[in-house]
Amino acid sequence: METLTALIQPRSAFGGAIWGDTLFGQLCWAALHRWGEQRLHELLDGYTEGNPFLVVSDAFPSGYVPRPALPLHRFGNVPDADRKQVKKLIWLPRKHFNQPLNDWLKYAESDNQITEHKMIEARNQSHNTINRMTGTTGAGEFAPYSMPQQWFATELKLDLYITCDQDRLDVESLTLLLKDVGMTGYGRDASIGLGKYDVLSLETGHWPAHDNANAWLTLAPSAPQGQKWDSEKSWYQPFTRFGRHGDMAVHFGKPFKTPLLMADTAALLTPAQFATASFVGQGLGGDGSLSKAIPQTVHQGYAPALPVHVGEAS
Repeated sequence: METLTALIQPRSAFGGAIWGDTLFGQLCWAALHRWGEQRLHELLDGYTEGNPFLVVSDAFPSGYVPRPALPLHRFGNVPDADRKQVKKLIWLPRKHFNQPLNDWLKYAESDNQITEHKMIEARNQSHNTINRMTGTTGAGEFAPYSMPQQWFATELKLDLYITCDQDRLDVESLTLLLKDVGMTGYGRDASIGLGKYDVLSLETGHWPAHDNANAWLTLAPSAPQGQKWDSEKSWYQPFTRFGRHGDMAVHFGKPFKTPLLMADTAALLTPAQFATASFVGQGLGGDGSLSKAIPQTVHQGYAPALPVHVGEAS
């Protein structure tokens, strides 16, 4: 699997955060539209048997990785900072990645330290549904409502960590898919202009790593359950993914998928036996368990992962 880093820049508001598993789903739809259903089936062959053709991370501020879900007491003290300030230090500059894990909090930064302006500004967008009988809004399903939007700081660029099997999907083809999603829009309300981004570059390169690594820092939501982890040296925040189909599948009558229990991004997972890899987790679905509308639906339970060393508690 080739490791790559894509640099993108938001060009509109977004309906929500850029999650790796959601972006993977949209890239699959982009592949179907560009090359057809047969090509998508070929790409997904072996996906739930530990052989993904593509694994995509969340989008992070360029040059930063998320602070792992390690208890604060496992980090060293930060001088002149109270607990509330420390909890906001969630981004580690890549240039400090090679420092010992328990020192990372000393180098971590908050949202406000990364950008000149507020990194993400939440706004509400009003929507109206017109009753064609009266020509106005009204009560019930015709009542005006608002939906939240996220606006990224103008100067902010984002990194995507991607690992792919270049025998099945080369860099040029991957770039086309990323651009297709960027033009049509990522996530909720893409049909009304949200979720647009530009792909500035897609480069092959070395991801940051600890030389004496014994654990993994995940860069997207993942499904680690059922695999062999050291429970004494693994930390993560669980959440339930209430997924739904996008693209053409919203018209199939059953857009909602089976809920999935996942480990959130920035999980710190220590395997029983460490081995070199570029991703962790597992592919989900493919057997009708995720969707009644499209039985062959799969979900990215894999996550790109960075090797780190977890030491003993002090």
